[in-house]
Amino acid sequence: MSGLRLAVWSGPRNISTAMMRSWGNRPDTVVIDEPLYANYLIATGIDHPGRDEVIAAGETNWRRVVRMLTGPIPGGRAIWYQKHMTHHMRPALETDWFADLTHAFLIRDPREVILSYARTRPSITSEDIGVMQQVQLYDRIRSKVDPDPVVIDAGEFLRRPEAHLRAWCDRLDIAFVDAMLSWPAGPRDTDGVWARYWYEQVQKSTGFAPWRQRQLDLPQKYRKLVDSNYPLYELLYAKRLRV
Repeated sequence: MSGLRLAVWSGPRNISTAMMRSWGNRPDTVVIDEPLYANYLIATGIDHPGRDEVIAAGETNWRRVVRMLTGPIPGGRAIWYQKHMTHHMRPALETDWFADLTHAFLIRDPREVILSYARTRPSITSEDIGVMQQVQLYDRIRSKVDPDPVVIDAGEFLRRPEAHLRAWCDRLDIAFVDAMLSWPAGPRDTDGVWARYWYEQVQKSTGFAPWRQRQLDLPQKYRKLVDSNYPLYELLYAKRLRV
């Protein structure tokens, strides 16, 4: 197969949509937004904002999604950036198709993820923040496909986005282009139908938000959640791209 199919696996409340904007601004790249989302909603029965819209607009048969993701790159482009949420890759799904893709992971300090969730949700579980799923998927890809997939930590990335993007492009043996650092504000045809629920800030953006120090003192009720997930995050953080 010709071309680079780049599957980027992120947990929630991360920089995944901004990263999709960055790659989508390359002239040689086409992007796809969470192609396994509709299947995830059908299979789990979970209620998300716009659930019926997502299911109606998406492909619910995961095998058809896989055939698309591993097939010809749309528009004859050289690179296909595939934005995935890690929890959409349910344990029941087969993974043989992973060998046809190049993989990367976006990680974030679970304390920041929990703080983000806590603003709008009364309860939070380990499944919500996705660190456990990321580690499981990382181990699967490392053992079957790539012994050293790229791992990018959101906090470090936002301190030095250009350096990280240059290093990532070097790892992929492609040229870095300045267009990855800024983009026009507004929606995209490639945004999922859920964009109106989740993408307000990204659609206003014209580049990566500058990193800022956050107060990470969490309420006591989240202590067990942090204690069970932070060591998993540290496993991935130790593998992060260093620049």
